[in-house]
Amino acid sequence: MALNVFDHDEYRPPVWKSYLYQLQQEAPHPRRVTCTCEVENRPKYYGREYHGMISREEADQLLSQAEGSYLIRESQRQPGTYTLALRFGIQTRNFRLYHDGKHFVGEKRFESIHDLVTDGLITLYIETKAAEYIAKMTINPIYEHVGYTTLNQEPTLKKHLPLHSPEAPDGPAPAKEGGNAEERLTSLVRRATLRESDLAPKYEKVHNFKVHTFRGPHWCEYCANFMWGLIAQGVKCADCGLNVHKQCSKVVPNDCQPDLRHVKKVYSCDLTTLVKAHNIKRPMVVDMCIQEIEARGLQSEGLYRISGFSELIEDVKLAFDRDGEKADISSGVYEDINIITGALKLYFRELPIPLITYDAYPRFIEAAKITDADKRLESLHEALRLLPPAHCETLRYLMAHLRRVIQCAKENLMSSENLGIVFGPTLMRAPDLDAMTALNDIRYQRLVVETLITNEDVLF
Repeated sequence: MALNVFDHDEYRPPVWKSYLYQLQQEAPHPRRVTCTCEVENRPKYYGREYHGMISREEADQLLSQAEGSYLIRESQRQPGTYTLALRFGIQTRNFRLYHDGKHFVGEKRFESIHDLVTDGLITLYIETKAAEYIAKMTINPIYEHVGYTTLNQEPTLKKHLPLHSPEAPDGPAPAKEGGNAEERLTSLVRRATLRESDLAPKYEKVHNFKVHTFRGPHWCEYCANFMWGLIAQGVKCADCGLNVHKQCSKVVPNDCQPDLRHVKKVYSCDLTTLVKAHNIKRPMVVDMCIQEIEARGLQSEGLYRISGFSELIEDVKLAFDRDGEKADISSGVYEDINIITGALKLYFRELPIPLITYDAYPRFIEAAKITDADKRLESLHEALRLLPPAHCETLRYLMAHLRRVIQCAKENLMSSENLGIVFGPTLMRAPDLDAMTALNDIRYQRLVVETLITNEDVLF
């Protein structure tokens, strides 16, 4: 299987591998073995496949008729617990069966026993027949031939659709006639057709994978193999839409390129995800609020200390979530500059990962505890290197702004110490510390921000 991108414009779709798809089609079908007599105390969520308290030997005899046969029995060793007995590979396999509103024997949860058995037979069949093949799926992946490029423009749908060729010996079953073109446009095709921009920020970002149930046949966009099973066949990146096997997700590079279709808001969105989705260096909230503040508010008394009206701050938040960089935060709409400073502080407070990240937090606190000024700066410089690039760039921009704020301290009455008190707990949050430790850290948070402001030109 090879994928070619030629003339830097045209995209030739990959040949999706059909071996595992064919195995799923060959997998045994479930055959329910019903109980012919009435069974007392049958759990209401089981049907006629429940046989009561019978032995393993009796279950084995009942299931010996055909591959895929199954029944449910109550355990003789542990009354009140239930076992799914399933015929596969000329032997009976027994699984402890659970129910919490849905049926399960492992991680996956099913609405019906029939679906559970169907999925189980597919998994057993594929993992038995193709164990060696599955173990090697991540070798020479299609992903390495395509890779990621920066999100600069959307591809033309008609020109770059991943067409499945019926002649391809290793391709999947042909797509149904009249399918929606946009729905068939995978994130793999989007990546392959986007052009690189020298101006785009090259921030690394891990994928935000979530277990996902795919409707209809789906192929892994890392190894190009079929994603088998009825439900939870793989994982999907919530930010860019990349679909891969769970095992493939462990080796996918940290090069998530968020798609604006998946990034629905500005506030409470991961910072790196936001800037990559919008192809910008810093969150537009930070740039636009700081520009507005510096244009008309640097000399405002109590800048950042005085709170704006909370309902209007919420309006600014909603405007950014709705309109992004087109949000209007001018003086004609929000005359009080404290509303804009409040919106900026709210943005930092609502970040799921703080601007000074949880991972880097201990190093910053340790640096603040150093009494020697030069050694403290050296330690802070090392701590800054632990921040993700997008976080570090945003922090640099903010500190440069706050330094300009203290240059107007005679008018606004805001010193670096005052700003440290305001921004310390806003930019830094203790990761799972007890209340007393977190309380003690507040003075060090203030000192971190104060030192970053006054030494912005040296540290960044």
